Amino acid sequence: SLDNMPGQAAFTTNFLILKHHFNGLLKQSGQRVLHVDSKNYYGGNWASFSFSGLLSWIKENQQKTDTDECEDWKKLILETEEVISLSKKDKTIQHVEDFCFGDQDSAEDVEEAGALPKLPVFGAPGAEGVAQESEKECPPVESALPEAESQEPDKATGTEPASATAGHDAEITSENESSPSTALGKPTLELGKTEAAPSEISAQEPKKITYSQIVREGRRFNIDLVSKLLYSRGLLIDLLIKSNVSRYAEFKNATRILAFREGKVEQVPCSRADVFNSRQLTMVEKRMLMKFLTFCLDYEQHPDEYQDYENSTFAQFLRTRKLTPSLQHFILHSIAMVSETDCSTLEGLQATKKFLQCLGRYGNTPFLFPLYGQGEIPQCFCRMCAVFGGIYCLRHSVQCLVVDKESGRCKAIVDHFGQRISANYFIVEDSYLSESVCTKVCYRQISRAVLITDQSLLNTDSEQQVSILTVPPVDPGKPAVCVIELCSSTMTCMKDTYLVHLTCPSTKTAREDLEPVVQKLFNLNPEKEAVNEELEKPRVLWAVYFNMRDSSGVEKSSYDGLPSNVYVCSGPDSALGNDCAVKQAETIFQEMFPAEEFCPAPPNPEDIIYDEDEIVPEESGFSNSPETKPESATEESSSGDSAAVKKEDNEE
Repeated sequence: SLDNMPGQAAFTTNFLILKHHFNGLLKQSGQRVLHVDSKNYYGGNWASFSFSGLLSWIKENQQKTDTDECEDWKKLILETEEVISLSKKDKTIQHVEDFCFGDQDSAEDVEEAGALPKLPVFGAPGAEGVAQESEKECPPVESALPEAESQEPDKATGTEPASATAGHDAEITSENESSPSTALGKPTLELGKTEAAPSEISAQEPKKITYSQIVREGRRFNIDLVSKLLYSRGLLIDLLIKSNVSRYAEFKNATRILAFREGKVEQVPCSRADVFNSRQLTMVEKRMLMKFLTFCLDYEQHPDEYQDYENSTFAQFLRTRKLTPSLQHFILHSIAMVSETDCSTLEGLQATKKFLQCLGRYGNTPFLFPLYGQGEIPQCFCRMCAVFGGIYCLRHSVQCLVVDKESGRCKAIVDHFGQRISANYFIVEDSYLSESVCTKVCYRQISRAVLITDQSLLNTDSEQQVSILTVPPVDPGKPAVCVIELCSSTMTCMKDTYLVHLTCPSTKTAREDLEPVVQKLFNLNPEKEAVNEELEKPRVLWAVYFNMRDSSGVEKSSYDGLPSNVYVCSGPDSALGNDCAVKQAETIFQEMFPAEEFCPAPPNPEDIIYDEDEIVPEESGFSNSPETKPESATEESSSGDSAAVKKEDNEE
């Protein structure tokens, strides 16, 4: 167990995809890992919230209150040391604006179904104020470690986050009874069924959803701060399988690729079957499209067909291929999903090939979506980490990094309680760094919007569709907007509603960037007193806009004065997939431990034998008391006979 091994790493980041790699790998290297997070929920900007939790998050980011700090910590700093102060405020979220398109006053006295008034087990200052939010997103160390004993986190007690427990059990049962699963070697990625559950199939007229209903059913929502899909042959899928984290998650196919052309939303044929069954393409267009897609699959073998256009954009190259305007639009915006003005021919061909290679592995599109939202992915890594003794401290901010003047290396951190925690390696998420460290860094921004709507962008026989739509820019130089629409069977929204995520690189505030697209696709009139065209559009019930910092792609040398043993990881990037996060994790790990294999398959917990002869508490890499000897992992391992015998012998 990590908890009982001599250690070398304090893990002070909320970048949870990174965390499991280090926990699993450092375990095999004989390291201990500590995760310290100033927030009261897992995931940072990768998190997902219930509706009430998101309202609390909105209020928190609109107010931007200062955090309390202990003034006595400076006494812990020696004359031979200096400090690098960390940021007291999270400045990664800006321009937060939320809008209700219904009667908000009617929901004043409405209580969220299933919410608890408080969670006294947290025992932290201010815990009551965030009780409802914490119930879903904030499992502390006390609730994380017991998961390792049962190794069935989805069946844990009420102290777990709601995304793992409350409201899940009944829904999982009904979903799993009719949901096929697909085996990926030994681990499995369980794919939720595309069609609606029997209870959701109804021939009734669409119901008018009120704001009070949304508040009452708030725990049915799992609203992601960052909107992404998983490529079926992407790096994250491979990592989930290799690390066995896939056992903690279920996935649903993205069922439709949509296009917005000439003011209308239409479905794009992707696979060979879709192409030949399509009624919107002529026979000539079908042959053109199949010929071009076949070329893209092995374009490297035919350089003579594209090398003259390597300095051209992909859009210009498509015009030379004798494709009709509709086919060019489908390929550029819905298959390659690249910029019309900035993407080169080679980049476009690579993107098209990646799309095609991912088709058919788990369904008719290249994409998967995790049930209960993208925020489930970091929580799944948390569960795996807890099994192997990972230590988490939420609501636990860090004052500073302590640096040795002579060696220039970071020796310790000082937390907000005034405790000094020593370590050999430190991984810090970018948002924790102060402005003085980031003076040379030029950040990009991501514009985000989340909408709750009453019907789908494209109504079909099945209401349960997961759709992705790319809306091309109206003005030259503007970015395209990626729209992901989620149905209730993804467990991210209540019945008879849809959750819509809009994302693009920022040019202005999120509302300025995305509201024109929202107005094109949706009806913002709450009473539906509009012309017939507006009546056909989905009605927006509630919306939030915000800008999120994109710190991906920043070189470590851009940060001023960071010691060599301090590593920086970024928050989410604007790409649709998760490849950037996985590559960053591998890069940092290899810099720290070049002789170790990155993310080998972990052993089964029941196969681990804990040998206390190998435990040397005095050599622990981080501790505020040299006599501290953690025993939780030993107790957790008592289910194994050999471990239990060793424990009894030592006690005697």
